[in-house]
Amino acid sequence: MSSYEVIGTHVPDNLIGGTEFPLMPTLVTLVGGQGVLPRGSVVGIVTADKKGKLVDKAAVDGSEVAKLILCDDTDTTLGDTKAICYKTGVFNRNALNFGGASVAADHEEELRDVGIYLKEEF
Repeated sequence: MSSYEVIGTHVPDNLIGGTEFPLMPTLVTLVGGQGVLPRGSVVGIVTADKKGKLVDKAAVDGSEVAKLILCDDTDTTLGDTKAICYKTGVFNRNALNFGGASVAADHEEELRDVGIYLKEEF
């Protein structure tokens, strides 16, 4: 008879890319109606209301500039939703989620400016 029981499993998502720079969380209100945003979504801040929105380089409301990375899957379907985002840290560029045609290279410099660093998964 075994002295332990498997209760569940965990598959790492490899979002965190290193420990060279500290992870610092912050609370953000996300704009409603964006559906479910997955962990690792890159968030920009809308200038008019200071709410977070999935970053899209084609936007013109302030959310075209990457500022934060979403900590957990968050459902915004029913309206504005509070969520925890990382405002600093080292992240795996291949685990990030962007809006529109944006990719990591489009936002890497602006993320670095706020203390978020991207690196390749190894």
